[in-house]
Amino acid sequence: MEFKQDTRVYTPDGQVVGHVDRVVLDPKTKAVSGIVVRKGFLLVEDKVVPLEMIESADVDRVTLRAAAGDMEKLSAFEDAHYVPLTIDEAASAAYAEGLAEPLYWYPPVGGWMGHDYLPPYGMKIDQHIPKDTVAVIEGARVIASDDKDVGHVEQVFTDSATNRATYFIIAHGFISKTKKSIPTTWISKMTDNEIHLSVGSGVVDALPDYQPA
Repeated sequence: MEFKQDTRVYTPDGQVVGHVDRVVLDPKTKAVSGIVVRKGFLLVEDKVVPLEMIESADVDRVTLRAAAGDMEKLSAFEDAHYVPLTIDEAASAAYAEGLAEPLYWYPPVGGWMGHDYLPPYGMKIDQHIPKDTVAVIEGARVIASDDKDVGHVEQVFTDSATNRATYFIIAHGFISKTKKSIPTTWISKMTDNEIHLSVGSGVVDALPDYQPA
């Protein structure tokens, strides 16, 4: 299967529910557990779609097994909520330039936990994906072992038999961009926005340009 950013995601009856935004995979085993579908059309929030719900996927479209109505029952990709900062965190909190740093926080009715002011809060974002997996956004930077930026992710290919990511396509170069096919065995570590390789930039440069079948 092929997953490319912004590819439309369809229900079996041809309705568009959103677009591919991320691929969720285990950095160690490269096992793909699903994709994140960006909200749009039938979805009001980004959803995590398990791989077993996907019938087929290529560069033109992703087709689901489930009906569109079932999509609303899926977990949202992210939940944002506020958590109180510690004293040290509050003291070092950055405020926008031009705004005065508050000395006291607006007191709630009846006070807060015995205090007459409300402590500052920070936003925490939880991602609802399997433990130890990463939701790699397509467009993530790819960095070689010599710390050189060699491109960004455009497409991820998975083996349907093993459900593992086998290689990914990057846009390579700054002036005249080419495409390179990078095996996932070259990945040393990854985050949502960055993929680090175990090979140097010279190895990537020497790869033949990727030509779609």
